[in-house]
Amino acid sequence: MLALRLLNVVAPAYFLCISLVTFALQLFLFLPSMRQDPATARLFPPELLHGALFLFLSTNALGNYVLVIQNSPDDLDACQGPSARRALCPPPSTHFCRVCARVTLRHDHHCFFTGNCIGGRNMRNFVLFCLYTSLACLYSMVAGVAYISAALSTSFAHPLAFLTLLPTSISQFFSGAVLGSEMFVILMLYLWFAIGLACAGFCCHQLLLILRGQTRHQVRKGVAVRARPWRKNLQEVFGKRWLLGLLVPMFNVGGESSKQRDK
Repeated sequence: MLALRLLNVVAPAYFLCISLVTFALQLFLFLPSMRQDPATARLFPPELLHGALFLFLSTNALGNYVLVIQNSPDDLDACQGPSARRALCPPPSTHFCRVCARVTLRHDHHCFFTGNCIGGRNMRNFVLFCLYTSLACLYSMVAGVAYISAALSTSFAHPLAFLTLLPTSISQFFSGAVLGSEMFVILMLYLWFAIGLACAGFCCHQLLLILRGQTRHQVRKGVAVRARPWRKNLQEVFGKRWLLGLLVPMFNVGGESSKQRDK
């Protein structure tokens, strides 16, 4: 338990450090390298477009990250009381988290990178957090590949060029042909690639469960759920203003779960 609680502190700090490093590389390396000759200036310079795109992706990723932490799943204190009060809590949709030390409604899983449980209240923000984190990491990887390609005069036209980049760069780094900053960017490329794929996998898996009307906790316990139309399951999590939530980080409004809580 001590190890889990320590991980609950280290993982968010790790995510924030990666975010700060990514911001610094984009601001001080990638965007300045995209500047063109003022004589061939366009209406919208490439660094402005790339900066706006990265700002949009990172703002949505960090905004939904904060909302996941702020909008904790409902703490069902009644489920910890006498048996007469615990009978009011539906067992299939509740779970006691040992890390958070509370019982939550529609518990899905505990996310160590946010240090919080994921449930019906913050599920939508968690899915969008995974989506935009994946896009921000993959976009940073593409920008980093363009930077390394120009700095080292390396071509990535061959499919295996990215896989052989790390071992080749390590040998060149110790021989002095690759600078320390360039080697650090190369290491970050693989880290962005891994985080981007992991978050994309989490996002797709979570969307599949939402369409089925299930949570990860229910799947692990083998709990059968009542069959409902997938549109209704999707609207329960994302609400009626789902398109606005894709553009701006916001709390789950217009969904059936929020209406039930208000009642």
